[in-house]
Amino acid sequence: MTQHRTLTAVVVGTGFIGPVHVEALRRAGIHVAGILGSSKEKSQRSADALGVATGYGSLDDVLADGAVDAVHLTSPNRYHFEQAAAVLRSGKHVLCEKPLAMNSRETSELVQLSEASSCVAGVAYNIRFYPLCHEAADRVASKDFGTTLHVTGSYVQDWLLKETDFNWRVMAKDGGELRAVADIGTHWLDLVQFITGQKVVSVCADLQTVYPVRKKPVGETTTFSGGDQGDTQDVAIATEDAGSILLQFSDGARGSLHVSQTTAGRKNCLRFEIAGSKQTIAMNTEQPNSLWIGHRDRANETLIRDPALMTGSAASIASYPGGHAEGFPDTFKQLFRSFYGYIAAGDFGAPRPFPTFQDGHREVLLCEAILESHRQRKWIDVSE
Repeated sequence: MTQHRTLTAVVVGTGFIGPVHVEALRRAGIHVAGILGSSKEKSQRSADALGVATGYGSLDDVLADGAVDAVHLTSPNRYHFEQAAAVLRSGKHVLCEKPLAMNSRETSELVQLSEASSCVAGVAYNIRFYPLCHEAADRVASKDFGTTLHVTGSYVQDWLLKETDFNWRVMAKDGGELRAVADIGTHWLDLVQFITGQKVVSVCADLQTVYPVRKKPVGETTTFSGGDQGDTQDVAIATEDAGSILLQFSDGARGSLHVSQTTAGRKNCLRFEIAGSKQTIAMNTEQPNSLWIGHRDRANETLIRDPALMTGSAASIASYPGGHAEGFPDTFKQLFRSFYGYIAAGDFGAPRPFPTFQDGHREVLLCEAILESHRQRKWIDVSE
């Protein structure tokens, strides 16, 4: 790939996150050739609604299109492995939503495929790309922060608070045996490992299924739809709505994570606090333009996102000057700029400045250790 040619992408998936990818790709300067849904009719409806040229009939049609450089997978989790493998084998780049696949056997195979391929493969852990998350990583790495002592935080939502709330993600066959942890908890885990530069090596988990039976609406449902969706039928639920996890990091630091999709009033709230021997860094992504820096012997600080006041890596993913807020949609734009900028540069031996399939694989290993810990009621080391 060369920089003078505009790269072209197709998005697979027409639910909540698919259109987010379409919008962010356009803002990142990437041409979106079309979109693929679960049927030709759904593909065309989405293409018309989003103003893209083509509603594809099948993934084979996408892969046969020589004008397409990269494929974004935003389909249900159960399809990720098969689709990601097909994209790599076709010779196209791939960016997959999390989790990368349903289990570590599948993710391990995808890592091997990606390493044997001449294509670039990434996972959409977009939360890293809030500018102040990069700022936090630079500050934690500095001598002013000291040694990381412990990490605490949460990722909580309320869109599954009611027993009548339903989505394919609650079903193990569609989303995997873990749900809240895999869906949003892995965002937090990826983020704090990125910021601290340390891996979670051992976990102790206690998970909670608030509704062992949910009332599934008869007919189609959409993520974050809410409200009365008509007639229902009872469906047994095995996946977790919430959970608490103790963590041990590779450098000896300790941590804890609380995750929930049944916390009233919290719409999409990721929080972290990283305590060092000299400073503490804290952030809440519902207020993503503010980073708190705590001190022992002088007044605490609040850094308001401003490229003129941030480190170089943080400023490089901030598109607007201070006082001009950036939020959730901007994280996807910056992730895609990083991903496609790497493709355009053409040096695939260089370090990859975005979450890779190896990162996605390790998140699934983390999930498997968390589930095993919950079932055995003890600490479990994360497999390597």
